[in-house]
Amino acid sequence: MARRRRSRKLLAVLLGLAALAIIAIVLVIILIISLLTPGPNLPGPRPTQPPSSSTPGRPTAQPADCPDVQTIVIPGTWESSATDDPENPHANPNSLLLKVSKPLADAYPSSRTDVWTVPYVAQFRNPTNLGDRQVNYDVSRAQGYDRARAKIVDVHQRCGLTSFVLLGFSQGAVIAGDLATQIGNDRGVVPADQVIGVGLIADGRREPGQAQSVGPDPKGVGAEVALGAFGGIVGGTTMTGSRPGGFGDLKDRTYSLCAPGDLICDSPTIANPIEGLSKIAGALNNPIHAMYNTTRYWNDDGQSAVRWMSGWVTGVVKDAPKPPHN
Repeated sequence: MARRRRSRKLLAVLLGLAALAIIAIVLVIILIISLLTPGPNLPGPRPTQPPSSSTPGRPTAQPADCPDVQTIVIPGTWESSATDDPENPHANPNSLLLKVSKPLADAYPSSRTDVWTVPYVAQFRNPTNLGDRQVNYDVSRAQGYDRARAKIVDVHQRCGLTSFVLLGFSQGAVIAGDLATQIGNDRGVVPADQVIGVGLIADGRREPGQAQSVGPDPKGVGAEVALGAFGGIVGGTTMTGSRPGGFGDLKDRTYSLCAPGDLICDSPTIANPIEGLSKIAGALNNPIHAMYNTTRYWNDDGQSAVRWMSGWVTGVVKDAPKPPHN
């Protein structure tokens, strides 16, 4: 009798252990599945639609109110706001790219080019300053990217023959460059041949040789590349490193301007991520970064970066295709 009770207890123990083993196996399987499932792609480029080659053919004409060229302007940190007017931006009257976009809008009617300035929060909270109440970089950058991308999608769906120009400065250059990378590597929302120009000033993901260079061509890299090995070690300020594939098919029409010594686009490799982020936050106020409208730090045959970019984009729009309209 006692032996039978011991046998039952042993059987119960063995059944319990078997049940625990099964539960453990199920949990491991769930963990593996969760690890293999792609997470959200923030703050870098968002998942895009399939390449344009899989979509129906282009129209033979487009509505009369479609511009020949859609110019997308993405201001830098502290040069925009989430509620700014994209057709008449005024959040920061001293915005660097206003000195490019306004002359462009004045030079051509809106039927030739519609100049649309992305309204986004455009902030960069210093993660080393506990008193800084700004929106963090990841949130700001994601909002700018999403709004710029949404505008491109909207225009392309309605105006299938319109060409695009992307312009960006500082944080805006990172966003414009990320969009260009997606498009140039067949992961974008428009065909690469419909983007006729990309102009970047002080791109935080700059790498020498990845784009066309004008004027000074410093040997350093963008701050996000310099700190890329640390990724998201500091919450809210993810450094995304290099752009896989560079600018792809857009390399020949992407121009990246950078002044030597501007830590946003000309950084050495940084070993201490906390110190590096503090320097980057400080660099946003650095005289070099703020003076692309002068020839003091960036000069090409007597032209400032702003003047060169203005002349270049005016020429790009001038030479752009003129699609037929209904």
